[in-house]
Amino acid sequence: MRQTAESLWAHTRMGVTTLARCWGLTRQDGSRYGFTDHDLDLSFEDWVFTAGTGLSARALLQTTGLSVDNSSAQGALSDAALPEADILAGRFDGADLSCWLVNWQNTEERWLQFHGSLGELHRAGEAFEAELRGLTEALNQPLGRIYQKPCTAVLGDGTCRFDLSTPGYAFEGALEEVTQDGAYQWQDLEGFEQGWFTDGRLTVQSGEAAGLWGSIKRDQQEAGARRITLWEQLQGGLRAGDQLRLEPGCDKSMQSCRLKFNNLFNYQGFPDIPGEDWVMAVAKSSPRATGGSRR
Repeated sequence: MRQTAESLWAHTRMGVTTLARCWGLTRQDGSRYGFTDHDLDLSFEDWVFTAGTGLSARALLQTTGLSVDNSSAQGALSDAALPEADILAGRFDGADLSCWLVNWQNTEERWLQFHGSLGELHRAGEAFEAELRGLTEALNQPLGRIYQKPCTAVLGDGTCRFDLSTPGYAFEGALEEVTQDGAYQWQDLEGFEQGWFTDGRLTVQSGEAAGLWGSIKRDQQEAGARRITLWEQLQGGLRAGDQLRLEPGCDKSMQSCRLKFNNLFNYQGFPDIPGEDWVMAVAKSSPRATGGSRR
């Protein structure tokens, strides 16, 4: 690899160069897309980089140390390159991205110039602009234990340890109706009490929107029908008959952990931690000093 990089540097010092950029994009569902600003398709490392997609890039701003690299890419929307429907549905959010500087006459001479992920995507008319985020972006995320009354775990994750495949907790079946206001409706969800899926998760398993998911805002019985409303409506063309999975919601309380999920052993909250008003408390004289609660 060092030898090929040195060959590329030697090529850049020539009076005339034959350089192009290649972009390899891998979505979270495993779909891969290759683009190049060259006028012919290029291929290497099991990638095929398609020309004529209208993709271009601003100059990369890369620094030493732990600074976050900044860049952006622009391109034209098309069914063959980046389908508009997939961008609106969020399928490219957080996609893995690599950028190479390549000698198109000899693709063995190349340099991996950038590796990171896609951030925010903005579209205007028939074009889009994507923010690029470097590997150091993860260092901006706060880490550590939070001490609070509600549970800090996500239902089913490594700290919660609740098995979401436990029978009787999740619903899998066909969607019966999509209402005009964007709610998803069934005549009955037998075996699940009202509000069971509030704060839960809806995942699409078939149809055009397969693979998309959303957080459930409300689960209520209304006019003889069971209605599920999301915080943000899915953009992938969800239709009646598509297979869905509804996972139960957790309000992060100790009571729900004990009674709804029987998982109190793994509760990650601190229900007895004093509130903010505790710092304003003053000592009280009392004939009894038992060390118990002051309430």
